[in-house]
Amino acid sequence: MTKIIVDTNIIFSALLNTNSRIGQILISGKNHFDFYSPEYVRFEIFQHKEKIKFTGKLTEDEFIETLSLILRNITILNQSIIPQEIYRKAELLCQDIDIDDTVFVAVSDFIQGILWTGDMKLLNGLKNKGYNRFISTDVLYQDFLLRERKK
Repeated sequence: MTKIIVDTNIIFSALLNTNSRIGQILISGKNHFDFYSPEYVRFEIFQHKEKIKFTGKLTEDEFIETLSLILRNITILNQSIIPQEIYRKAELLCQDIDIDDTVFVAVSDFIQGILWTGDMKLLNGLKNKGYNRFISTDVLYQDFLLRERKK
């Protein structure tokens, strides 16, 4: 199965609309993809929890329930398992794009997966540096639909 590393902005999108393409992939795609995120994703989600609840008009219970629904299909990895040389390489790639994305790039390289992000600044920055271990929502959704039809 394809290993997909899920960036925090993807989880934010799914939290705001579970019926979106992103929500469908994360909630129903576990038979087609293996989803991973670094432990840091939890920190980012809870750092922006109130904004997510406000924007999505979610109660505390709805937020927790929706988050649980999404996270149950994502393997959360402790980033301390990433060897220093892989982390340093990711840090060099991300230092002038967004240093907070280093851990997502490092996990992608470590488990030899594909980074799924909606962050165009990150995607374009990585692409300009010759890094191509990422996928857009549009491409992933088309792959998801094809796999669903074959079920």
